[in-house]
Amino acid sequence: MLILGLQGSPRKKGNTNFLLSTFLQAAEQKGAATRIIPVTERNILPCKEYVVCEKKGTCPIDDDMAGEIYGWLRQAEVVVLASPIFFYNMTSQLKAMVDRCQVFWARKYRLKLSDPLKATRRGFLLSVAATRGKTLFDGLQLTAKYFFDAIDARFEDSLVYRGIEGPKDMANHPTVREDVDRAVARLMAHYTSRKKVLFLCRRNACLSPMAGAWAQHLAGGRLDVATGGSEPAERTDSGMTRVMAEQGVDMAFRTPQGIDAALANGAPDAIITMGGDAPCPVVPGAQRQAWDVPDPAGKPIEVMRQVRDEIETRVKQLIATLVP
Repeated sequence: MLILGLQGSPRKKGNTNFLLSTFLQAAEQKGAATRIIPVTERNILPCKEYVVCEKKGTCPIDDDMAGEIYGWLRQAEVVVLASPIFFYNMTSQLKAMVDRCQVFWARKYRLKLSDPLKATRRGFLLSVAATRGKTLFDGLQLTAKYFFDAIDARFEDSLVYRGIEGPKDMANHPTVREDVDRAVARLMAHYTSRKKVLFLCRRNACLSPMAGAWAQHLAGGRLDVATGGSEPAERTDSGMTRVMAEQGVDMAFRTPQGIDAALANGAPDAIITMGGDAPCPVVPGAQRQAWDVPDPAGKPIEVMRQVRDEIETRVKQLIATLVP
């Protein structure tokens, strides 16, 4: 599983960064893969209110949201939002990123598409503030809740600290490490006992993404799913995205990856190869299955629909054997 940290502070070594790094290190110790995106260092343009996302579910602005961040938000099972308080809310750089996530809101509420990880994904908020006002974090909490709803993440909890102004105040805080350890333990309890499944095909553009999405969608968070390919394509197959959307399953913003990247998710309990030409890595103790499913890429859309339905049936059977 991946935990994505969104670091919203302009200070690279400030209190917010310390808090987020401590949180992610605790998660790594419990088996999670983590990644930090320093939002203030990315090229993120503000929302221009073009309304394209409301109609098409995409944003026409070409920046790091499209090139990187949308994809990581879709891949992550936990999203950690971290920011110091600026005028009772998050930093402007982080707010620009949040505003651009209107595209997820539109796909969910306008296009009625379901993110395969919606039963699994959770959001967590971290924040520090120099002053001690009673309502200091209210605006940030409200913004965070609506952001997490848009990206299909259940708001898990928050850790917020008042009176943090000096450069080492968080590092010297008497309870922060205990606070983080308790919070991470509660959070990771949702994920640690799941079986891991790896779906492989050659290009990771059609067969394995479909199988992975069905497994995430149908298992209701009971499986830890990864997909990969021996020769990953530059992008997923548009026909696959189309036929999955017909079933209400959202495949947007997924990027094909190699087998090594897929294995970074941890050693799988089951490996499923598809398409007949995907190599199977050697993982001691892993259950292996080879699904004789034809690759429908480039064929009529009716063939893609038949393969989609066959994979759904096979995934249901797999779920029944792994998580009865």
